[in-house]
Amino acid sequence: MVRFLEHSRSLVLIAVIFSLLAAVAAFLLGSVKTVYTISALVASHGKDPLAAIALIELMDTFLIATALFIFSVGLYELFISDLSLPNWLEIHDLHDLKSKLGSVIILVMCVTFLKHLVEWQDPKGMLFFGIAVAVVSASLIAFSHFGGRD
Repeated sequence: MVRFLEHSRSLVLIAVIFSLLAAVAAFLLGSVKTVYTISALVASHGKDPLAAIALIELMDTFLIATALFIFSVGLYELFISDLSLPNWLEIHDLHDLKSKLGSVIILVMCVTFLKHLVEWQDPKGMLFFGIAVAVVSASLIAFSHFGGRD
């Protein structure tokens, strides 16, 4: 039974492979969006009022791709083997993985808020959305700072 459980950690490779594939797909999508956005900016001679929103959406796409990549690499490091990575990306335990993902999630929420702020259609809704982003961000920061390690 012990031998079976020790080898079952390879099941994590399923999550690693598919989250890595999702990261690659998101990076490719971001690249295609970048080419399209640059083409639209050049065609409009930089006078497109929605250009700022398109650029913000690019950041969002690449941040999500980065989160998927960090998740994939983190699971691999936790369950399979260490990788040669920069110090800031090394993941030693589940708390490290959750903290790094929480940071990226906060960035994605802030970029999403900024995108909606640029569009600015419903001031009261924007206020509630901003409060929600702040509460979730504060929760993730508190969890990262206080939770996990003794």
